[in-house]
Amino acid sequence: MARAWMVVAAAGGLALGVCRAQEASPEDAPRAIFGVTVVDNSGLEGKVYLIKPESQELPNFKKLKPKGSLYTSALNIPPRRFTEGFPGITDRFEWFAIDYTGRFWIEQAGTYGFGLTSDDGSKLYIDDRLLIDNDGIHPAVTVARSARLTRGVHRIRVSYFQGPRDGLALVLEVAPPGERWRIFSTKEFRPANPEDWKDTGADAAVPPDRRRK
Repeated sequence: MARAWMVVAAAGGLALGVCRAQEASPEDAPRAIFGVTVVDNSGLEGKVYLIKPESQELPNFKKLKPKGSLYTSALNIPPRRFTEGFPGITDRFEWFAIDYTGRFWIEQAGTYGFGLTSDDGSKLYIDDRLLIDNDGIHPAVTVARSARLTRGVHRIRVSYFQGPRDGLALVLEVAPPGERWRIFSTKEFRPANPEDWKDTGADAAVPPDRRRK
């Protein structure tokens, strides 16, 4: 069974973490959940697009029309095979892109690590600034960077595309100050008081990244 190595190389003084992910077979792999079609305004909204075959990088989403939307609180699709498409939206399982947007709440200001694993390309934006560039056609690769975040509301965007069939991956992880890496979830990063969503937050600092395949 094939194995993929996910490398988390955090900048800004955070520890280097390495974990091994084993590619699942069709029999034992969990269903790849990019999201559901039921509207959920508290999580991430991912707009699904069809892209041209042989695309080598993320498309210009402004020039495309979405086929539909998916909603999820976390992106946790480890390396696996994918052939099921998106029921209710499209049966395409290759040459598609998803542009996720949402917001999250930071209670404790500090340096947060973000790790983005994808097969094929992906990018992570925090407060409209590009934090991680993991674009292009490639097997599962993790790129990690850190950002200094203030207490308050922050915007998040994860852009992803799948090239040729049939393996894919999309995992977003976070390491809060002094804590271990875990899957990023909007359910965790929300204020105790809903009124705090009115806080505007602040931009994230963008330090150099470290990439390793």
